[in-house]
Amino acid sequence: MIRQTRTLITTYVSLDILLGMAAFALAYLARFETGLFPAPKGQPPFNQYLTLMPFIGLVIPISFHLQGAYRLRRNRTRVDDFFAVLVGTLLTVMVGLLGTLTTQAYFASSAAREIGAYEVSRLVWAFFIIFNVGLSYTSRDMARALMRRRFKAGLGLRNVLIAGTGELGRHVADRFLRHAEFGYKITGFIDDTNDDNQLGYRGLPLLGSLAEAEQIFKEEHIDQLYVALPLDQHVNMLQLIEISNRECVDVKVIPDFLQFVTLRARLEELDGIPLINVNDVPLRGFNSAIKRVIDIGCSSAALVLLSGPMTIIAAAIRLSSDGSILYRQERMGLDGQPFELLKFRSMHQDAESESGPVWASENDPRRTVVGKVLRRFSLDELPQLWNVLMGDMSLVGPRPERPFFVDQFKDRVPQYMLRHKVKSGITGWAQVNGWRGNTSIEKRIEYDLYYIENWSVALDFKIMWLTIIHLSFYRHAY
Repeated sequence: MIRQTRTLITTYVSLDILLGMAAFALAYLARFETGLFPAPKGQPPFNQYLTLMPFIGLVIPISFHLQGAYRLRRNRTRVDDFFAVLVGTLLTVMVGLLGTLTTQAYFASSAAREIGAYEVSRLVWAFFIIFNVGLSYTSRDMARALMRRRFKAGLGLRNVLIAGTGELGRHVADRFLRHAEFGYKITGFIDDTNDDNQLGYRGLPLLGSLAEAEQIFKEEHIDQLYVALPLDQHVNMLQLIEISNRECVDVKVIPDFLQFVTLRARLEELDGIPLINVNDVPLRGFNSAIKRVIDIGCSSAALVLLSGPMTIIAAAIRLSSDGSILYRQERMGLDGQPFELLKFRSMHQDAESESGPVWASENDPRRTVVGKVLRRFSLDELPQLWNVLMGDMSLVGPRPERPFFVDQFKDRVPQYMLRHKVKSGITGWAQVNGWRGNTSIEKRIEYDLYYIENWSVALDFKIMWLTIIHLSFYRHAY
């Protein structure tokens, strides 16, 4: 299996290098050979761009690797692949621009500058992004289609055995049954249950006891064992892992202490003693700096591009109702620290003077005429771009809540305060999945914690893209 995985990764890397260099060549042809775009500096020879192709071929696999494009998980989606390829390509262009500019500066006084040997047209880079994303994503989509055809024909399936018929084991079975396209086949369960019902769950058989695991591994040709046992069966879990190692069966442990470990666990040490940090988050150090750079760049550009529409909205608010244009409200952000969130005012002035803090509801009488439109399309959130620029918020993250509601939720909802491990966002994973406004707090926490644990640059861009696509289809936008 390891050999097959290495072969597949090598194939992907080789294909990405070839397609990347082909995309660079196509970008040159589209820019200079079609005659559609003027070239005031003249047309550089193709050989000049040809010398840069090895550089492109080197940077692309590194950029793709940083975005997880070579993590061969069967449960990768098309959206995951698209954003891994997109962000990897953008990173390649950034490195390419930095490299060519640095080289030009180094050779500023030489003949190389006179002939423009290290200059690449901006339109070439733009075309390169389009061609490389298209070619690389298409190659992955074709590979996925081929694999799913094989799975549908019963080829290449991985046999899965689940240890534990309790609630945790059933959740695992549900996920596999829901996604047959991932290429897993559940052979059944093993458990030390006294139940005489041998059907197990959803028609999946109970193949035997935990003590019979080794025999079942051999008879059923098990590839992966998913251990979903309660904490009181710790000894049995260790025995299963030992047996699996002897039989070359991959082991995946779903810990029953997930109600405590909700963020990514990380192995640390204390003077040689191994420790598990159960509340570690990936948004630390360098990752946090990258996210901040993206926030500053995108929020600055958005404020400039949206200055016209925001001016019109401000005028509409001023003319339609008495009161201020902006509404300032205290929210809780990173590490539980309060900050002042900005919104376009969508309700009548002092709307909560009698009711106190309450959730907005459908047909809320407190909304103004303009406010109804603003809230329907989330346009009242636009001033929060300034919060992002100032560092109070991020473009993507858990939505910030008012301290009044935080005090209510933190004791009632488990792990609620863990969402404050990262900066709050204008939009988030919960919102693009339909959990915004007056909806289930528990579900929102589930999606917020998933985002915190699985953060990546690609996931942020994916959420921003889904926010734009779903903007006019949001439920509970009132």
